[in-house]
Amino acid sequence: MKALLFSVSVLSLAATAALAQGQMTTQVMPEPAAPTPPIAAPQDVPYVGTLKLNVDATDLDRKIWNVTTTIPVSKAGDFVFLYPQWVPGGHSPRNDLDKLAGLVVTANGKRIPWKRDVVSVHAFHVDIPAGVSEIEVSYQFLTAVEGRVGRIEVTPEMLNLQWMQVTMYPAGYYTRQIPIEASVKLPEGWKLATALETASAAGQTTTFKPTTVETLVDSPIFAGKYFKSVDLDPKGPVPVRLNMVADSPELLDAKAEHIQVHKDLVQQAYKVFGSHHYDHYDFLVALSDKIGGIGLEHHRSSENRVAPKYFTEWDKTFVGRDLLSHEFTHSWNGKFRRGADLFTPNLNVPMRDSLMWVYEGQTQYWGNVLAARSGLLTKQQALDSIASTAAVYDNRRGRDWRPVQDTTNDPIIASRKPLSWLSWQRSEDYYSEGLLVWMDADTLIREKTGGKKSLDDFAKTFFGVDNGSYVVRTYVFDDVVAGLNSVYAYDWAAFLKTRIEEVQEKAPLDGLARGGYKLVYTDTPTEFMKSAETRAKNVALSYSLGLTAGSDGVLTDVQWGGPAFKAGLTQGLTIVAVNGESFDGDKLKAATTAALKPENPLVELLIKDGSRYRMVKLDYRGGLRYPRLEKIAGTPARLDDILTPRK
Repeated sequence: MKALLFSVSVLSLAATAALAQGQMTTQVMPEPAAPTPPIAAPQDVPYVGTLKLNVDATDLDRKIWNVTTTIPVSKAGDFVFLYPQWVPGGHSPRNDLDKLAGLVVTANGKRIPWKRDVVSVHAFHVDIPAGVSEIEVSYQFLTAVEGRVGRIEVTPEMLNLQWMQVTMYPAGYYTRQIPIEASVKLPEGWKLATALETASAAGQTTTFKPTTVETLVDSPIFAGKYFKSVDLDPKGPVPVRLNMVADSPELLDAKAEHIQVHKDLVQQAYKVFGSHHYDHYDFLVALSDKIGGIGLEHHRSSENRVAPKYFTEWDKTFVGRDLLSHEFTHSWNGKFRRGADLFTPNLNVPMRDSLMWVYEGQTQYWGNVLAARSGLLTKQQALDSIASTAAVYDNRRGRDWRPVQDTTNDPIIASRKPLSWLSWQRSEDYYSEGLLVWMDADTLIREKTGGKKSLDDFAKTFFGVDNGSYVVRTYVFDDVVAGLNSVYAYDWAAFLKTRIEEVQEKAPLDGLARGGYKLVYTDTPTEFMKSAETRAKNVALSYSLGLTAGSDGVLTDVQWGGPAFKAGLTQGLTIVAVNGESFDGDKLKAATTAALKPENPLVELLIKDGSRYRMVKLDYRGGLRYPRLEKIAGTPARLDDILTPRK
C-alpha cells in the first residue's frame, strides 16, 4: 500500500507540474492601462473673460458656505476647471478638497454632467454644448464643525474665509492671467477686512473690484461681529492697518502703548528692508480661542490668530507674540522674493520647497529680531525665546541622521500631521534651526567687519530692491550666496551647505557664542518657559526626564533616547500617579528634584496604557533642567545689539 500511494503521489505531482508549465506558456500577463490624458499645461496668455465668484457665508449654525462661480467659455467640447491643490504659505498640496460637496454645473439654465479626472482629482471635466458662452458651477464648502474634522473657520462671532477654498478656475492658464470678480454675503451687522479693494457694499453683500485669481487667493477675509481697525502708519507711504475680530467686544480694548508697539513694528521693518512691496498692508488678527489657530502670510496681508486676551493681559500673553512680525516679514521674504522652484504658474502645479531655510528660516530670525526691536517682546523675552529654540536643537537626536535640507520636504511628506517621535523624525526644522543658522551668519558678519556690517545690510540689498513693486522676484541658491558676498566676502556657499545640507551632530550655536552668550541649563525655568507651560497647559521636562505631559497626565512628547524613552514610554500614555500619589505637574517636578539625592527613590510612575497599568521607574538623577542664555565674559554682546531698536 505504501508503494502504491507513493506512485500515485509522484504521478499527481508530475501532472500538476505539466499543467503549470502549460499555463505559464499560454497565460496572458496584465499590462498597465493607457495613461490618462494630461490636463492642459498653464500658458501665460489672457483668459477669454472674467470669472464671477459669489460666496454666501451667512449660515453660522451649520457653518456651510454656498458658492457659485460663473466661468466664461469660448468653444464647445471638453473643458476642464480646477479646484486649487497647492497652498501658498502651506508649502504643500493640502487644500480642503474633501470639504467640497453638492457640485452642480449648468449651462443656459440646463444641468450638464461633470466628471472628475481620475488622476488629477482636483480637476473636473465637462462637455460644453454648442452655443454656450459661460457655465455656472455651484457647490457648498463644508467648513469643519468640530476640531477633529479640520480647522474651525466659522464661529458665532467671526469667520476666516480663504478664497482658495471656494475658488474654481479654468485649466490651461497662469492664474495671473485669469480675471475674477468676487463677492461675499456676511451675517447681518458683521464687518470685514481683506487686502482686496471694495467696489460696492449693499446690505450684507460686499463686491470687490475685479482682480486676478492669483491675487484673489492671496487676499483672504477676516470678518466678525466684533471688529476694530487701526491705522498703524497714517503718515507713511501707503496704508498699513491692524484689523481685529474678537470673541467678545471687551477684548478689543487695546491700550495706546500696545497699539504703539505695532506701529513700531512697521517702522522697524522699514528700517531693516528699506522698502515696501505692497500698495497697502492689512494685518488680519483674530483674538480668539474658538476659531482655529493660524499664521499665514500673504503679499499684502497676513492671517493671525492670537490669544483672546492678547491686549487685555499683555504681560501674560507674550509667548508667540512674534507671530505678527514673522508674517509681516514674509511680505518681503517669501512673497516678494521667493525660491525659483517654489513659484508656480497656477495652484495645481507642484511647488518645490528646497529653499525654505531662506523663506522660513530667515523669516523666523527676523520675526524674533523685529519683535524685540518693536517691543512686541522685551529683550529678555526675546533672549529666552532664543534659548528655548537653541535647547530644542541642542537635544534633537534626529539631527544624527537627517539634514535640515531634507526637512524642507516635510510639509509634503507629513502634511503637518502629528508625529510620534518628533525629536527623532524631525519636522519642519528649517524654520527654527534656520533661525540659528542666520544668527550664525549675522554675528559672523558683525565680527569680521568690526560691527560695520550685518545681516540688516543683506536684507536691504536682497529683499529691499524695487521699492513699491509687488511683482514676484525669484532667486536660487547662488543668488543668496552672492547677496551675502556683497555684504562681506566669505565662503558662504560652504558655510550654508555645511549647516543646511550635511548631517550635523551638534546644533549650530556658534551664533550664540559670537553674540556673547552661551546656552546653559538651570533648575529654574525662565518666565518665558513658565508662560509657555501655562499657555500649553502642560509640564515640560524634555531636558530632564525627557517627557512632556498635559495637565491630564497624557504624555504629549517623549524625547528619543531620554530617560522616559529608555523606560519604554511613548506619547499617548497617561501618567496616573507619581511616587504613589495622584499625578499633577508640581508633584512630577518635586519628585524629579528629590531624586537628585541618591538616598531618595527614583521617579516612579504609574502608567495607564489603554486598559493596562504598569509601574515604571525613570533612571535619572539630574534634577530639573531648563534652558537659558548666560553672558560670556569678555565677549562683545552682539546679540544685545541685534535686538536693540534701530533709530
